[in-house]
Amino acid sequence: MTAVQSIPHPIRESDNKGWFDLGPRDIWRDRENPDILVPPATDNGTMANMKYSFSDAHQRLEEGGWAREVTNREIPSSLDVAGVNMALEPGAYRELHWHKEAEWALVLVGSCRLTAIDEHGRSFIDDVKAGDLWNFEAGLPHSIQGLEDGVEFLLVFSDPDFSENFTFLLSDWFAHTPQDVVAANLKKTVAEIGSLPKSEKYIFRADLPGPIAEVDRPVPAGKVPSPFTLHMADVEPIESEAGRVRIVDVNVFPAAKTISAAFVEVEPGGMRELHWHPKAAEWQYYIQGQARMTIFDSNGLARTFDYTAGDIGIVPLVAGHYVQNTGDEKLIFVEIFKYPEYSDISANKWLASNPVKVVADHLDVTTQFVESLPLDDKPAPVIWYDRSKAKAKAWPAS
Repeated sequence: MTAVQSIPHPIRESDNKGWFDLGPRDIWRDRENPDILVPPATDNGTMANMKYSFSDAHQRLEEGGWAREVTNREIPSSLDVAGVNMALEPGAYRELHWHKEAEWALVLVGSCRLTAIDEHGRSFIDDVKAGDLWNFEAGLPHSIQGLEDGVEFLLVFSDPDFSENFTFLLSDWFAHTPQDVVAANLKKTVAEIGSLPKSEKYIFRADLPGPIAEVDRPVPAGKVPSPFTLHMADVEPIESEAGRVRIVDVNVFPAAKTISAAFVEVEPGGMRELHWHPKAAEWQYYIQGQARMTIFDSNGLARTFDYTAGDIGIVPLVAGHYVQNTGDEKLIFVEIFKYPEYSDISANKWLASNPVKVVADHLDVTTQFVESLPLDDKPAPVIWYDRSKAKAKAWPAS
C-alpha cells in the first residue's frame, strides 16, 4: 500500500467522484470527520456548520478548576442556548452567583454540593453525582462545590450569546459597591469588612464541606417545595430494541421551566430513528462513542457530520435527522431544547398514521410494502441499523 493509499482522501467510491488531496492538510481532522471529507452522495446544498468541539474552546484556568464555553460566537448555528464545560477540584467552589439566564446542568464525572435560595427566601442544599441534573431558573443565586473526588459538569444556558465571564458574582458585587454601603448592609463597620475580596473569586480552593445534616442552616421561610436537582436513577427509561431514552422535562423535573432534554443510549449497530422536533432546535452534547448525523433542512439541503465525545451538535428547528452509532461501544448523548416540554415526531409513526394508499402513492410502492412498515404500539426511538453489530448478550442497564 502506498503512502497516498494509506491515508483518507476526498474520493467517493460509490460514484467515482473526487481526487487525491496532496497539499497541506490535517490528517487527524480528516480521520475524525470522514463524512465531511467524503460526504454521502445524498448530501446537497450549502448548510451552516452544525458541529463544534469543546476541545477547540478557550480554557479559563483558575485556582481549583477550569471552565470553557461554546456559545453563538463559536458556532453561529446555535440560536437558542450556549454551553459551558467546567471542573472543580475537591473542595473548590464555583462561588455564590446568579445569571440572567436559566442554568441547566448535567454532572459528567465526580460529585458536588449545591446551595441555592429562591425568590421567596426558601433554601436548598443537595449533593449530586455523575448522571444527576440541576436547574436554576434566571436570577436564582446558587453555589457549586466539588466533593471528595472533584467534579466535572456541563452547563446549558437559555441564551446563545451567554458568556460565563459575565456572571453576577457575590465577590464582584461587593467589591464594586461603596464599602460603607456594604458595611451598613451587613450591620458591620467598614473596618470589620476590611478582609472582603477586592476582586472576583469565580473559582477558588477551599476545604471539603461536612455532611449536609451538619452544615445545613434553617431559614424562616423553610425549604423550596420543589427540588432544584434531579437524580437520574429516579427517571424511568423508554426501552427500545437497540437502546434506551430518558426524557427529562418539566413534567418530570418541575424546577426546569425553560429547558428540557432527552438522554439517549444507542448500542453498536443502532440508530436514533428518523425524526424531527416541532417546538425547538436541538442542541446536542456527546458523552461517549462515535456518531454520524445527517440533517435535512428542506429545499434539498442536507449535510452529514461525525461526532465524538466532547462535541456539540446542532439541529435547526423542525429539521429532519437521525443519529447513528458508528463505533464499537455504546453511544451516549444528550438532546437539549429551550422548551419546557419534550416533543418529537417520528417518520415511522407519521407514515403509520396515514391511510395505506396515501403512503403507497407518495413513495411509489405497493400497499403490501406499506403494510409491512413498522407499526409500534409504543415509542421506539432507538432502532437497528445493522443488527449484526449487536452484542450477543443483552446489553446491561446503566
